[in-house]
Amino acid sequence: MTGSSKGDHWFRLQGPFFSAVLLTSIVVAGTIGYMLIEGWDAWDAFYMTVITITTVGYREVHDLSRAGQAFTVVIIVSGVGAALYSFTLLAAVVVEGGLPKRFQRRRAARMLETIKDHFIICGYGRIGSLIASQFRRQNVPYVVVERDPARQQLAIDEGGLAVEADASHEDVLRRVGIERARGLIAAVSTDAENVYAVLTARVLRPDLFIIGRSEDDAATQKLKHAGADRVISPYHIGAVQMAQTALRPAVVDFIALATSSESVELALEEIAVAPESTLAGRSLVDANLRQRFSVIVIGIQRQDGRMEFNPEPETSIRSGDKLVVLGRPDSLKRLETEAS
Repeated sequence: MTGSSKGDHWFRLQGPFFSAVLLTSIVVAGTIGYMLIEGWDAWDAFYMTVITITTVGYREVHDLSRAGQAFTVVIIVSGVGAALYSFTLLAAVVVEGGLPKRFQRRRAARMLETIKDHFIICGYGRIGSLIASQFRRQNVPYVVVERDPARQQLAIDEGGLAVEADASHEDVLRRVGIERARGLIAAVSTDAENVYAVLTARVLRPDLFIIGRSEDDAATQKLKHAGADRVISPYHIGAVQMAQTALRPAVVDFIALATSSESVELALEEIAVAPESTLAGRSLVDANLRQRFSVIVIGIQRQDGRMEFNPEPETSIRSGDKLVVLGRPDSLKRLETEAS
């Protein structure tokens, strides 16, 4: 701890206590002084001291002698100064000493109790912060679990909900609402921590969609065995992206436009077909999605995970399928409503 931080810490701890002792001492001294000098009773002496220190402007309790007037001057100079110091210190403690942070913690606690359909992001390093940024752009709720207090505060400052904790602990995942979560992303900097986080989450929620970050092939297998539905290697993805950009730049630009959250003209989206949807049980040609919604069905993911690319018009849409469609954002919203 530096000398400056030690001084600030001493001020926060000793300042309020010192100001309270100082102000109390002046009130006691003033009360005793008026009793001895003017011969007043204790209440009149105390009352006179208080109205003098607070400068409320009331008249004197009794007429003062010359000695009493001199004593009053001393009380005014010392008492008013002490009172101003105490009130200023109190304001500083309220503003800087944690009251806003306390309100912030209470608000965060209430949000953690009510948040649902959110993603839990384990780790707020380079990968975790970029994931959170994408979620914010698309108004997707999320909670960050980060052990580093500086990174946890950064996540809060950037507009997210974050807790300082270890994501491999069951009580922590329960605290961030894993029972109500939409998915979990293990993006901690080490493979071992990601494996533990994935394993813990899978035990608590067997049906939860979990994504794990890996650094090498061995970690990829461990994450899959731990229960991750998808395992992503940033280095592998980056290398593939660079190779594709070199070979097929126009294709890469098209995919980037379609998947970018900032695109207002075109979007690539997956839309789940609910059992009660009017689309369930109909073929693509009967559903007439192209004409009704101006969208292109690129693929259909069946409930067993099998993907059918560029499906034929006679392909049936089943309950629980996920339609991978390309279209304008407003058209996709209307189709999502139809499918729900």
